[in-house]
Amino acid sequence: MSLDSDVIVDRRRIRRKLTFWRVAAAVVAIAAVVTVGMLVTPGARGSLATSGSIARVNIEGLIRSDQDRVEALDQLAKSSTDAVIVHINSPGGTTAGSEQLYDSLTRLKAKKPLVVVVEGLAASGGYITAIAADHIIAQQTSLVGSIGVLFQFPNFTDLLKTVGVKVEEVKSSPLKAAPNGFEPTSPEARDALDALVKDSYAWFRGLVKERRGMDDDQLNKVADGRVFTGHQAVDLKLIDQLGDEKTAVAWLVEQKHVAKDLPVRDYNLGPGFGGLSLFRTAASVTLNALGLASIAHQIESAGLLQGADRFALDGMLALWQPAAGN
Repeated sequence: MSLDSDVIVDRRRIRRKLTFWRVAAAVVAIAAVVTVGMLVTPGARGSLATSGSIARVNIEGLIRSDQDRVEALDQLAKSSTDAVIVHINSPGGTTAGSEQLYDSLTRLKAKKPLVVVVEGLAASGGYITAIAADHIIAQQTSLVGSIGVLFQFPNFTDLLKTVGVKVEEVKSSPLKAAPNGFEPTSPEARDALDALVKDSYAWFRGLVKERRGMDDDQLNKVADGRVFTGHQAVDLKLIDQLGDEKTAVAWLVEQKHVAKDLPVRDYNLGPGFGGLSLFRTAASVTLNALGLASIAHQIESAGLLQGADRFALDGMLALWQPAAGN
């Protein structure tokens, strides 16, 4: 009987120790996430962009509206960093998001010498981003251009007929919520969309013409939606020079009188501490630290933690989509 009591006491002691270490691990994990969050907030990022350095900004993937990015670039403009190199590898995104990023880089360029380096791709909205700079550098095989705008929407009319479903609606006017994908697009709705696309396309063309110093003939050669290699783009005035980051640094030294041998340091444009992705990380790490990995996996699988990272590209797009025949 005494032996059984000793075993029970030992088991309880082991459980208390295990619980203590699990809680301690959770506290350490949360502290680490908080620390990272503080470092990537705009205020903290500004303290990392110091004088005696060149900031490296990376623009990658689909471009959409992002207020965190706007605040980060505005903070960089106020910092004491000597110059900025913007690396772009993007097929574009929404017209609104591309315009927002262009405006942010234009404000930054007014405060700091700025040069763009095209990595693999700067198409559509990615090219809108690039022309915010006064000097664009690309590799010979980089792809640039795709000057154009599109509005895409699925139409399920034939599918609905096949399955015997009819969508009915009552709306205030014929063009309200048109097109809706559940009925054939009317000529009036198509004309309205065409007017939207042409208006944004005219804005895009005008921006390229102004920023790249092209006449109408030069603009017409490059504004038909095609992409061009970096080698082709030099002669077409879409970019200024072939090269890489070292080429960009040399240009800053020669043309903007930036000091030689300055280190190039990454400047983070990611979400601040308030970003939901950080809380997603904190939740996952904490659950795993508490021995609840199965629950964390189930929540992830259900999409409850990753739903905040999803987004849709709504409205008009400045996006290169070769598979769609753009």
